[in-house]
Amino acid sequence: MASPLSRRLAAIVDALPLRPGLRVLEIGCGPGAALREVARRIGHGHACGIDRSAAAIRQARAALAGELAAGRVSLRQVAIEDFVLAADEAPYDLAFAVRVG
Repeated sequence: MASPLSRRLAAIVDALPLRPGLRVLEIGCGPGAALREVARRIGHGHACGIDRSAAAIRQARAALAGELAAGRVSLRQVAIEDFVLAADEAPYDLAFAVRVG
């Protein structure tokens, strides 16, 4: 079972203008806690998390296995400065980052 979001992350996700159907990119997704909540709130939309850390992406893959299998979430190991959309990838409606160093 997923652990609840911290108050800090919950406040950040609450502040995002999320609605069903959006495509959302999280920059520096870490282990995926905020990304999971974003995916829940956008319903049939899509949430993509990127992180430069292989360890973070491994943790996110484990934590978001159900969302990944359902196609609601995707993950990529890439730094934001190297991020480009794939040829068949639609643009994102919203991007956010939380304490990315």
